[in-house]
Amino acid sequence: MVEHNGAASPVPGLVLAAGTGRRLGGRPKALLAYRGGLLVEHAARVLRDGGCDPVHVVLGAAAREVRDRARGLERCVLVDNPSWPEGMGSSLRVGLESLAPLGAPAALVSLVDQPGIGSDAVARVLAGAAPASPGTLAAAAYGGRRGHPVLFGADHWPAITASATGDQGARAYLKAHESGITLVECGDIAAPYDIDTPADLRLLLDDLPGAERT
Repeated sequence: MVEHNGAASPVPGLVLAAGTGRRLGGRPKALLAYRGGLLVEHAARVLRDGGCDPVHVVLGAAAREVRDRARGLERCVLVDNPSWPEGMGSSLRVGLESLAPLGAPAALVSLVDQPGIGSDAVARVLAGAAPASPGTLAAAAYGGRRGHPVLFGADHWPAITASATGDQGARAYLKAHESGITLVECGDIAAPYDIDTPADLRLLLDDLPGAERT
């Protein structure tokens, strides 16, 4: 939450969901089935249930199919990234640019392929970084190691968009500003695994031991 004219306002959320799933044999991660819907729907719901509003979702590979099939994104702003083949950095740039007109002091960024990170972790990062300001940098941590979601204050957006290239996203920027990042430990409530390869698809099973419910 952020303060706006003395009243609390939600922090907008941003889901990066444009990748083609190259290591999954070209299966876009946004379209993977999860809990009766699509993985992208789950990722957006996690941000919303954790306290983000509005939620923007960056689409790229199979964007038209995602729009046609997703039924749980009605309350989200869908942003197309025509440069998605360039990597996650382009999606981060496009996403932050889509949020700029809102005038929000910060935004919380998550990845579509981390279903083990639920709304509890989102809420904890938001609370741990409150009150969010344009100068804020905060991130979830797992055993002390920085992960997602990440809260970027708006003062950082221009430099992030300028440096976000390839699949690195904001990694280089965060490493350069590591001393200024507030780490919020979430290892007790979330698991930061990625869905990257066919072997990882088992992690999408609802009956996986230890899977977080949101």
